[in-house]
Amino acid sequence: MTLNGPDAKAYQTRRDALLARLENAVLFIAGPPEAIYANDVHYRYRPDTNIRYLTGFEEPSSLLLAKGTSDESGTTMFVRPRDPDAETWTGRRAGIDGAKAIYGADHAHGIDEALVVLERHLRQADTLYFAHCLDRSINERVMEIVHRVNLERPRTGASHVVVADVRALLDEMRLHKDAGELDLMRRACDVSAAAHRRSMRSVVPGMSEFDVEAMLEHDFRRGGCSAPAYGTIAACGDNATVLHYTQNDQPLTDGALILIDAGGEYGGYCADITRTWPIGPRFNEKQAALYDVVLAAQLAAIDGVKPGATIDGLHEIAVRVLVQGLVDLGLLTGPVAACIDSTSYRDFYMHRTSHWLGMDVHDAGAYRVNGEPRRLEPGMVLTVEPGLYVGPAVKEAKGYEGIGIRIEDDVVVTSTGSEVLTSGAPKERSEIEALRAEALS
Repeated sequence: MTLNGPDAKAYQTRRDALLARLENAVLFIAGPPEAIYANDVHYRYRPDTNIRYLTGFEEPSSLLLAKGTSDESGTTMFVRPRDPDAETWTGRRAGIDGAKAIYGADHAHGIDEALVVLERHLRQADTLYFAHCLDRSINERVMEIVHRVNLERPRTGASHVVVADVRALLDEMRLHKDAGELDLMRRACDVSAAAHRRSMRSVVPGMSEFDVEAMLEHDFRRGGCSAPAYGTIAACGDNATVLHYTQNDQPLTDGALILIDAGGEYGGYCADITRTWPIGPRFNEKQAALYDVVLAAQLAAIDGVKPGATIDGLHEIAVRVLVQGLVDLGLLTGPVAACIDSTSYRDFYMHRTSHWLGMDVHDAGAYRVNGEPRRLEPGMVLTVEPGLYVGPAVKEAKGYEGIGIRIEDDVVVTSTGSEVLTSGAPKERSEIEALRAEALS
């Protein structure tokens, strides 16, 4: 099972909920193949998120759920067979017997048999719910099977197999987190927040961005996380104006800010935290002024998280505060409303304020329903992450050039409002500067 993840009963409950919706239908998910790093060395394998969500299985695999299509209705897993020679080199496998005994599969086969079994099911099915695989060849072979099966249908009088996106079934389940999932997310966030706090009180000028990266990821693993939830960003100085900077190889210079966007993955669930703070003992005047604008925008947006609100609405709250701050600082000119309408602020703030968070750092779930912004409901988890970036596109930087600031927290919607899962990571300037003084003393 997934390290520190849900128990077998939780996975079975999820599969049962899907099977109840699959009369004469098949759900098929082909996991991604192992990827080569160089020669015969592989990247560390990360399973398909939906397979992990439904089984907890971490090895290369495919998964089929079916009801009413053959004697093999239920859950079928396709896994690597046991192989003593291979396991000596790359680790033990659950095998076909383990897929049933440990992971609760009703049926199990070798991974190479997946498409043969799928075709057998489709000959009796009305609908295929399919998740497109990262391996394009698998997608093409599945569509060939559908085409082949449908060519036979006119002779039998049966209607064609309809192909539907598996996300229509799974995304809604994954978007609403249950109590067990939220406990895992709290743990991921607690471990990650503690790592951010330790970096604030440990980093000194002369270190490098990669030292910060290593420190954070060390703390994630020590706290029980299986890995970073995504590539760690440790961006010092004007590197922070590059939104997804991951080079992490520059020295940390006194007087600069560092933007750290990093979180761990615990039990299959992600944390996603960004903090920005000075390499020296305190923010300078320009840095502090810009930081306070971003923090005010973030606090206002978090205050807006509650049932019935929308992610679009949270973004609008953050933009209004950011634009007002940019006008006050002289970085934008004109009325606030006009700056918003013209989108002139996008030279400084070019991304959205929130995204769903869960088993993926940009998690499953539609942001619009029937063409309208989706209303937040209890159990949904999202980030709140406004920022300001004074990069090369800004012509009149007025002394703010090269400053990039983002502040990001993870927030769960509750029945009465919200809970900030990442509150353990300091973000008030006074608390940050106290920790920096401790580091530099």
